[in-house]
Amino acid sequence: MIGTPDARTRVLLSPPDVGEREEEMVVAAVRSGWIAPLGPMVDAFEAAIAERCGRQHAVALSSGTAALHLALLELGAKPGTVVIVPTLTFAATANAVVYTGADPFFVDCDDSGNLDLALLEQALTQLQSEGATVAGVIPVDLLGRCADYTRIDPLCERFGVPVLSDAAESLCASHAGRPAGSFGVMAALSFNGNKIMTTSGGGMLLTDDAVTADRIRYLSTQARQPAVHYEHTEIGYNYRLSNVLAALGLAQLERLDEMIGRRRALRAMYIEAFAGVPGVTVFQRANDEQDNCWLTAVLVDETEAGWSTEDLRKALDAANIESRPLWKPMHRQPVFAQARSLVTGAADQLFKRGLTLPSGSALGPEQVDRVLAAVTEFLECA
Repeated sequence: MIGTPDARTRVLLSPPDVGEREEEMVVAAVRSGWIAPLGPMVDAFEAAIAERCGRQHAVALSSGTAALHLALLELGAKPGTVVIVPTLTFAATANAVVYTGADPFFVDCDDSGNLDLALLEQALTQLQSEGATVAGVIPVDLLGRCADYTRIDPLCERFGVPVLSDAAESLCASHAGRPAGSFGVMAALSFNGNKIMTTSGGGMLLTDDAVTADRIRYLSTQARQPAVHYEHTEIGYNYRLSNVLAALGLAQLERLDEMIGRRRALRAMYIEAFAGVPGVTVFQRANDEQDNCWLTAVLVDETEAGWSTEDLRKALDAANIESRPLWKPMHRQPVFAQARSLVTGAADQLFKRGLTLPSGSALGPEQVDRVLAAVTEFLECA
């Protein structure tokens, strides 16, 4: 890793993991003269991601949020329509809905952290009975574990509602033998600095439909018409990924399996560290190909454990180690106070009881030892 931190620096949750190969590829892109958006490395990056995710087409964009936004526009999200969103997610999922003018309708999770399918069916039934136009459902693959698309896809098909997979966190996870990103009519990936792999900022829109892919490319480059002058017949967006950042992504892809392996090893270490601790479980602890182990979290029953996630967070913070609660549910966010929701309290409990721990592949042995030592010391004193 370039600029490997010493023991005095803060241990982060999931810092970028970049090295000499990334530097080499970025320099090659700069020297090629392809600096601005588009170029041969963008084309190569799109092709590589499409193949990895089992899709026919991929469009490299400036962020996963941009991918969600453009996908929703293509699904017909607009004022007067509704989009169903899990309440347990990062704000970007809901924000993209609001960008289109549509209304988010928040649905709670089950104990996996992903969409509660009984509630999803209830929400679809309720909205259908009201005569609402539901532009789409956006399942979120929470912390890198795929939602249950085996049941989600046919359920939404029965209601005539398209599925847009938010796979921002789940690259290289799988469900029912299929890779994350291959589900739904479209899917969105994120290559933000804290993800499994990074292009600094960046994202990808995945689809099997060539017309849709061409349309997304058109909208993401300011909706320019094919004229010798600048001609625009509709509103476009400046959402394309640069050739330089695509070079970074290509280098990351070469190392991706190795990086995921290190995250899996960290998950195993946390499982061992918390084994037998009363009231504590490792969330989504299955350590197999279905989960990319993007972030490892623990769930704490305060009554049984005798301490809370906030107690652990403060102890880690005192040791200069970052940890963070699970996502605060969207229906609890002040900005969405007026949005409709269908909740059971499951997401609220995960937010209250869950704490994510340093999980990045860039963490060196000394940093991992620091984290495990701090956890062990806390448990011994708690």
